[in-house]
Amino acid sequence: KRTPLPHVSVLPSTETGTDSRVQFHVYERVKVEAKFGASDIDVLNFQVSELHTPIGVQKEALLRCQGVISYSFDL
Repeated sequence: KRTPLPHVSVLPSTETGTDSRVQFHVYERVKVEAKFGASDIDVLNFQVSELHTPIGVQKEALLRCQGVISYSFDL
């Protein structure tokens, strides 16, 4: 039986006064960095902005958690 993950959300930077920068480790040993926006309640997707990838910057993106190996951020 799969244990449900807790709901994850971060307040927008305008409300907290800081940018919530997250580094994601995805398949093929790729690391990307983005400003975290939110996740859905099942933590299946992350909404991010300013996604920095090896091939450029994407203004807005939706990352599927199935493609994310790990992620980290500073508190």
